[in-house]
Amino acid sequence: MAKIIKYRDIPLDDLVIGKGQVRTEDPGRDVDELAQSIEAQGLLQPIVVCEAEDPGSWEILTGQRRFLAHKLLRRETIAAAILDDRADAETAKAISITENLVRRGLSGKELTDGITFLYNRYGTMKTVVEMTGLSRERVRRHVKYPRLRAELKQMVDAREIDINVALKAQDAAAQDDGSVVVEEAIKLAREMATMSGVQQKKFVEVVNKDPSSSFEDAVEKAKTGAKVTQIVVTVTERTKTALRQFATEEGTNQDDAAVALIEDSLVRRGLLES
Repeated sequence: MAKIIKYRDIPLDDLVIGKGQVRTEDPGRDVDELAQSIEAQGLLQPIVVCEAEDPGSWEILTGQRRFLAHKLLRRETIAAAILDDRADAETAKAISITENLVRRGLSGKELTDGITFLYNRYGTMKTVVEMTGLSRERVRRHVKYPRLRAELKQMVDAREIDINVALKAQDAAAQDDGSVVVEEAIKLAREMATMSGVQQKKFVEVVNKDPSSSFEDAVEKAKTGAKVTQIVVTVTERTKTALRQFATEEGTNQDDAAVALIEDSLVRRGLLES
């Protein structure tokens, strides 16, 4: 594992932005605001670099927006934390993901792309968890298409089912040893595709809690076992925007996203059984 061995000011001309940077969606956006902040308060967190391929150059692993802001301010140098060794693409990607997570500035798509990159490279969620420090559940949530079995991928590609339905079905059909009964997953996916988000969640709960229950019983309980009540709430535009962003990051619609947030909050307060 790469370690920081020293800090120093590095000339901007000696820096190159690394290919492992996970922030890919308009990295220059709002750089002028960041530059104003740095001008007023200084650089509060150094960038992270390692030696680049070209002798005398340094590769930016995290902090490309801080680097761009310094260029905008016409600074000659920037404070940097230097790693003890060169970082390969996978290590650089893991460092970028983790650092951006700590700074809470990474979008859902960027995080999904970064985690998927690592998963495709190493093939296991365990390795991604170890490299990034993320929980297994969070990694699982972001690794979508690559994690699907071939048969379910074909159904998604043919637009028979949504990718999130495919994942829920695959997880519901998973055995204790991690293997998946593909035929059962396909059957579950086809049935879930006709359900609402709330019904899908109930269906998976029934299947997981009572594996001996017949398929027909699980479907019936999902569709009729829990009374669904519609409520209407009024929120600010800011909250609406945040909810829309959360829904996009989770790959769901706003209604189901709102339900998930409400239920999660109620469970954490002990007012709803998990």
